[in-house]
Amino acid sequence: MSPKCNSCVSPIQIITKTITVRKQKFRVMKKLNLLSVLVLAFVLVSVSASATGVRTQFKSFEIEEVDNLYMGKSVKALWTVSYSAEEDPVTVVKRKTLEGVEYVVHSKHFQVSYAATSEGFGVKETRKAWSDVPKRISRAVISQEEMERQRIITPNKVDDETALGLIASYLPDLINDGYTHLLN
Repeated sequence: MSPKCNSCVSPIQIITKTITVRKQKFRVMKKLNLLSVLVLAFVLVSVSASATGVRTQFKSFEIEEVDNLYMGKSVKALWTVSYSAEEDPVTVVKRKTLEGVEYVVHSKHFQVSYAATSEGFGVKETRKAWSDVPKRISRAVISQEEMERQRIITPNKVDDETALGLIASYLPDLINDGYTHLLN
């Protein structure tokens, strides 16, 4: 019988040790790969969010009153709201109604009204008589969930300046993400 050597290692121990080290390296590589995939996914989501025109471009806007137009009896005033110099502005028409005042926002691709009534100031669908855009197209562009959230923006009475500021601020949130390019 041969004497046992403390420094001697059997071939089975070497193989077991090698397998254990390889398993540990595999686990580390697996974690690194998972981390890499997560970072890559985050970057792709960030890039695609900015490519779809998510809400950052709409922090600044310009409101201009349009003068010297005969607009009829029910139209009291007219403004344009621009979010970008490259695109056509939206037009806001102030109309007097029995319930109060409506500010009708006109675009080539959608129409929506903001009403100042006894309940407060908020969004509503545009009356059919005032609408040039087919309802189904306007509904595709306008978020129905956001319309419900903006039904009453403020319970207070608003003047024209406040109403236009609220419209310019809240209108971009009303547009579905796939259509935000229509404003900028």
